[in-house]
Amino acid sequence: MRDFVHKSLRNIRFSIKPQKQEENRPTELARKMSVHPLTYQELPYDPEYSHYAGRLTTEKLTNATPDEQYWKTRKEIILRHTGEHPYEISGPDALKLLQKIFPRDISKVKVGRCSYQFACYHDGGMITDGLLLRIEENKFWFAQADGDLFSWYKANAVGLDVDIKDPNVWVSQIQGPKSMDLLNHLIDEDIAKNWKYFDWTTVTIKGEKLIISRTGFTNELGWEFYLRPENDAEKIGDLILEEGKKMGMILTATPSFRGRRIEAGLLSAGQDFDKTTNPFSVGLGKFVDLEKENFIGKEALMLNEKKCKTWGIRIKDGIALKGDSLKINGEKVGKVTSSTWSPYQVCGVGIVHMYNHNLGPGTVIDVTCIDGEIKIGELCKLPMYDSKGEIVRGINKEIPLDPNPWKGLSK
Repeated sequence: MRDFVHKSLRNIRFSIKPQKQEENRPTELARKMSVHPLTYQELPYDPEYSHYAGRLTTEKLTNATPDEQYWKTRKEIILRHTGEHPYEISGPDALKLLQKIFPRDISKVKVGRCSYQFACYHDGGMITDGLLLRIEENKFWFAQADGDLFSWYKANAVGLDVDIKDPNVWVSQIQGPKSMDLLNHLIDEDIAKNWKYFDWTTVTIKGEKLIISRTGFTNELGWEFYLRPENDAEKIGDLILEEGKKMGMILTATPSFRGRRIEAGLLSAGQDFDKTTNPFSVGLGKFVDLEKENFIGKEALMLNEKKCKTWGIRIKDGIALKGDSLKINGEKVGKVTSSTWSPYQVCGVGIVHMYNHNLGPGTVIDVTCIDGEIKIGELCKLPMYDSKGEIVRGINKEIPLDPNPWKGLSK
């Protein structure tokens, strides 16, 4: 197949940079780039952003290296302002619409609880995923990853008594082993040590009523907070940052969670799954309830092969190049969808999608790396460690590695 990318572009990355507006000169952009209300906290660190779910997400900050951000997340505490975009679905038929959109049973989600969800097209291909919060009996927020669900809601709400809107809510994450200690220090309520994973609640910080959830995208201990229009974002954000710094907290960008979420097997919408993959092929079949009444994609998913083709990979002495970079005996056998370096495992790690379901954990593969060299990699299960999810629940903050994670490569 012809490569349409010019060779001069192959080693170039594109980012969004904040610029001071010229005096008395209007700016007109085809698409408005909405910024998180706490973005001003990042400006001292020469930030770079990418476009995400109609918003901006922080890709790079100069206050710490990728490895330093990783270890802050694993051993201490970080603050990250996300690009996740909550939409509100409310009204008498809100539940009916969401039952149609998502493959899981939404009626099981109680007020005060969150639920991981994703949406599919009619052919079973995946649109995007996110976190569903049941705010009231007939009001939900879905904080989505990159992709367009707003149009999908509207297109499938014909004849339903439902209101679909952008509530102008912004999400930030506090993650790491010290995250609950900071929460306990900040809030008036005594809940930090005992609330359950995937709960959400309203707490009081300096007189402000703030919605928080026991969730995150690192699979470390952590919580997220949701800034609403009625909140004094600056007062809340500056207090969290000021008090967090006393515990070693830093502002972070994508590198703080990339390695950790790959190790944990947390898939990234648009990278690890998209319209060409179905939930079963990427290992998310457990989140599909085929016994549920009709939902979009059900008919196709019932006919789909139910075998997983998505696994983790460890690469000795290299970082895998994203794309069709996996070969056995010179034949392409799969693609790398996410990749980085793991300071904890001291190797390259990635998420891969294989073309044949018979190639699974333990398979040794030739991997083209970002330096152009061919290195040895081995497929592994996801998550790569902490299979019981103890870290994220605060049961054990330090999970040792398998003393021999390279079984296949020792041959």
